[in-house]
Amino acid sequence: MAEGPQKTQVVLANPTGLGLFGLAMVTMVAASQKLGWTTGLSFVIVYAIFLGATAQLVASIFDFFHNNIWGATVFGAYAFFWYAIATAWLMKMGVFGTVLAGAADVQQLGWAFTGYFIFSVLMTVGAMEVNKVIFVIMVLIDVLLGALALNAFGIAAHASHAIAAWTELVISFVTFYACCAVVLNTHFGKPFMPMGKPFGIFK
Repeated sequence: MAEGPQKTQVVLANPTGLGLFGLAMVTMVAASQKLGWTTGLSFVIVYAIFLGATAQLVASIFDFFHNNIWGATVFGAYAFFWYAIATAWLMKMGVFGTVLAGAADVQQLGWAFTGYFIFSVLMTVGAMEVNKVIFVIMVLIDVLLGALALNAFGIAAHASHAIAAWTELVISFVTFYACCAVVLNTHFGKPFMPMGKPFGIFK
């Protein structure tokens, strides 16, 4: 009896390192502008589109293939956050014309930041069962989004801007560590860079 067609199993590598690298890069570049170390948004937009958005979107898609609903949703949501922010910056700079630029209401960004803050806080609960480094990153993102919302609404504008800027820079540093840990721990097949065990509260 002839054998039927054999199935080929495709093994997919963990995409988390790429997604974290994208987040680390865009937050570092964006923080440099917020802190006044660099000026303008032209090159920030480049990294927002290609690293903050596209790298995280790729990670999201492959996390769906890994049946990782938490990672896929978080990476995907933040990818579209950066696509939206880059587009808003382009709109503000007049790339899409003076009508859209003139009609921009920054408080609408405040509501968007608020929505992402709510989402992020809830996803932080899920991060407790990933590892402690990812949990720290999510808590920092909560602080960043909260500060961005306050700033967009004009509440304690100077303080909220400073908090957002410094938090974004810290996110970058911690995320670079997480990125390298994910890649090297997998590459070496051992915990080369510790990430901290999950809290073990919900699982």
